[in-house]
Amino acid sequence: MSAVAPRVVITGYGIVSPLGNSPESYWNALRQGHSGVTALGPPYEFLPTKVAGQAREFTGDIANFGEMEKTLQRTVKKGLKLMCRDIQMGVAAGQLAINHAKLSTGSSDPQVQRERIGVLYGCDHILSIPEEFVDGIKACLNSEGKFDFSLWPEKGLPKVDPLWLLKYLPNMPACHMAIYHDLHGPNNSLTVREASSNMALTEALCTVARGSADVMIVGGTGSRIHTSRSVHLALQEQIAVGEVNETDPLAAGRACRPFAADRSGMVLAEGAGAIVLETEAHAKARGAQVLGTIVAGSSAAVADSRGVPNFRRAFEIVIKSLLRQTGLSATDIGHVNAHGLGTISCDQQEAEAIEAVLGPEVPVVAAKSYIGNLGAGGGMVEAIASLLSLQHGELFRTINCEQRDPACRINVVNRPGVAPGRCFINLNITPQGQASAVLIGDANFG
Repeated sequence: MSAVAPRVVITGYGIVSPLGNSPESYWNALRQGHSGVTALGPPYEFLPTKVAGQAREFTGDIANFGEMEKTLQRTVKKGLKLMCRDIQMGVAAGQLAINHAKLSTGSSDPQVQRERIGVLYGCDHILSIPEEFVDGIKACLNSEGKFDFSLWPEKGLPKVDPLWLLKYLPNMPACHMAIYHDLHGPNNSLTVREASSNMALTEALCTVARGSADVMIVGGTGSRIHTSRSVHLALQEQIAVGEVNETDPLAAGRACRPFAADRSGMVLAEGAGAIVLETEAHAKARGAQVLGTIVAGSSAAVADSRGVPNFRRAFEIVIKSLLRQTGLSATDIGHVNAHGLGTISCDQQEAEAIEAVLGPEVPVVAAKSYIGNLGAGGGMVEAIASLLSLQHGELFRTINCEQRDPACRINVVNRPGVAPGRCFINLNITPQGQASAVLIGDANFG
């Protein structure tokens, strides 16, 4: 007879977001309907958009990483020079989650079973910033001021930081967290764009459920704000230009309008989130507070032979998979935290999938209306928004959707006072049609 899989619970979370770097500031903004999307300033003023969801409170200072024992603080501070902003945000979110969960990883604690604690992160494919190569390029200019490739090995390359690549590898958030806390359990990194966070949560759930770890620190970090990548995105995807009006400080915050009739595209943003998962038995043994229950996860990729994605079909598959795995019916789902990208096609197809599988009445919210598209970090930060709703007994509303698109026949929550239910589905998808989803319940769910 096979062993019964353990119940996997959530005991802590941490965030770095356009709405602040604490659950309290995040929830207060969501509850009050305050957007984190603001005017985009230097060095991004040349980008083809006027607004973005910048994590302005995150400066990369060691103080952003929360309270740490002195030795660990010195180690992390020293390592910051080997991290680009995406990785710094991911490590900070992970550290904040460990603190929030009151999880002891100190080297002097004999109760810590390091081989039973793992780390798993979703991370974007990170591009270097042009500034990394400026000095090297300058050293290779000939007498006419043109770049001479033949000079690069001798004069250009020595000007490049020999460790520059470590600053941009997408596996580094998980590596840093494991190294800093001397964790010997399963360690992995997923780079699946916007689908990364939910897929990381799903793999972590499976890792704990099959007995390979007692605790998993699961993170997601990413950014759509970049001096060169943002230009690529604008050429390939529907980007909301947004509006900056000195007489109307709230104008920028109306740029991301999921499911609205006048939506105009996604809003570039940055941020990171992390969640601590552990077996219920392990959480009880150490006296941890259970904040939620992760029940199931799923993923699917659907595109035709030409690479054209079918968002609706991908969303339908992952939602049906969650219901099948859990034995729940559509009426059991308290709410859906939609991908809600704000583009014409993706929003409509997502709405069609939700309506087809769960019906037109299930409450639907979109955290992106507040923060924009955080890339690989979005799913984690969005899941934490719904977790906070479960804990506070009130669902945050979707802002900027006063006039819903008639083609999106779903119950978009745009008013306060709606109950979140006892569980929710968190949805995300990539432009290529890779969908991912998780089903999370309250502390006593299941």
